[in-house]
Amino acid sequence: MPSLTPVNICPKSKVRGVLDDSDYMAGESGDNEGRTRNSKTEGLWTGSAGRRAMIDLDRQIEYWNREGPQKSFGHPLNFERLKQWLSPDSVILDLGCGYGRALGLLSEHGYHNLIGLDPAPAMVAMARERFPSVSFEELDSPQLPLEAASVDATLLFSVLTCIPTNEGQRAILEEVGRVLKPGGLVYISDLWLQTDERNMERYARDKSKYGTYGVFELPEGVTVRHHDPRWIEALTRDFDTLALDQIEVVTMNGNPARAFQLFGSKRN
Repeated sequence: MPSLTPVNICPKSKVRGVLDDSDYMAGESGDNEGRTRNSKTEGLWTGSAGRRAMIDLDRQIEYWNREGPQKSFGHPLNFERLKQWLSPDSVILDLGCGYGRALGLLSEHGYHNLIGLDPAPAMVAMARERFPSVSFEELDSPQLPLEAASVDATLLFSVLTCIPTNEGQRAILEEVGRVLKPGGLVYISDLWLQTDERNMERYARDKSKYGTYGVFELPEGVTVRHHDPRWIEALTRDFDTLALDQIEVVTMNGNPARAFQLFGSKRN
């Protein structure tokens, strides 16, 4: 696999400057493990019932089975970036693959060791129908069904936005780190906090319920999250940032949004 050399890294000061939200709940300081904490959010999930509610909130399987196959997901793949670090023989995992769009595009570009995992059976069934040459499996456990250090790259495309809790997002990144080979690539494409009135009203409305500014409910029955740059910086602290691109996307409901694509390398 080509070496992972940093290119055009966005300075951390610029990352923080994308949005300077004084109401950011996690803050800049970390606990003794170096993780930023949101004590208000974590207080919602105490006890076994609270942990079960957290897991259900982070999965929302009924919604994704019902609505997911009808949604349009359009985050672009940056093939110019990928070819700097991956080869056609690289083993690539798409975690939260949905109906397989990203892996289908990778297959068209000559990548052939592709694995798709998603917790929603309806999405996996659709992916298998659309791209029969690619391996797709249902994900029914927080632990990925892969051996440690077994993949060269992992994609997280519009995945974090579907996982509202800090704990759920941390767990995902920990598993990604486990299955990546040393020096392996994590490629995250997701949404920043938005600055338009419609979104800011939703953030403020649901902050008291979920404890995190940027987590909000959609009327169609799903809870999602938009991200403060400082949280993304904290979340990916165990990876070396290779590149951070600011992009514009269209959300699954057809709205324009500010987004980012982060390329990180697992430390050896």
